Amino acid sequence: MPSHPQESGRAAADPVEPVQEGAVHPPHGDLPPPGAPSRQEAGHDEPGPDAAGPPPTEDEYTAELQELEDRWRRALADLDNLRKRHARELERERTAERSRTAAAFLPVLDNLELALTHAGVDPGPIVEGVRAVRDQAVNVLDLLGYPRHAETGVAFDPARHEVVGVVQDPDAAPGTVVEVLRPGYGDGERQLRPAAVTVAKRE
Repeated sequence: MPSHPQESGRAAADPVEPVQEGAVHPPHGDLPPPGAPSRQEAGHDEPGPDAAGPPPTEDEYTAELQELEDRWRRALADLDNLRKRHARELERERTAERSRTAAAFLPVLDNLELALTHAGVDPGPIVEGVRAVRDQAVNVLDLLGYPRHAETGVAFDPARHEVVGVVQDPDAAPGTVVEVLRPGYGDGERQLRPAAVTVAKRE
């Protein structure tokens, strides 16, 4: 019996391979080419519920680093200011303590000065001993930063001298110290007291 012409043409164009028993056929649809990675290997798998967010960008790292550096610099500045303030306070306390210590010597020196004044005509051993004590006390004050001032013949200085009298002295230039009645100790801001003096009268 002759075959139908359409069937004959289809058979010629699409030859049908025989199906072997037990062969596995691939599913229908698009298939990856041979050797192509799977979706899981290519990184296209869906993230799980515990997956982390996107990593920080370079700008975020830079901003955080800048903030940490600013905090570090502020901490260093605060520490430096605290150190300087402590040093100033410590120096003020030291100065005040030296002043109190030196001021405690003044009555002793005054009594020694008075004793030496009344015993000037007696060159005995007591006078020499008192003078030695006086010199020792003056040296202590000098070491503490309060030198003694009892100079005569110098120009009157209101910052170092306190006028307690004005005298007529033809041998002294006007406005100069003629006699020191009570020595002064210290200079400038560290002055314990000015020297009490008499000054030559100005013409």
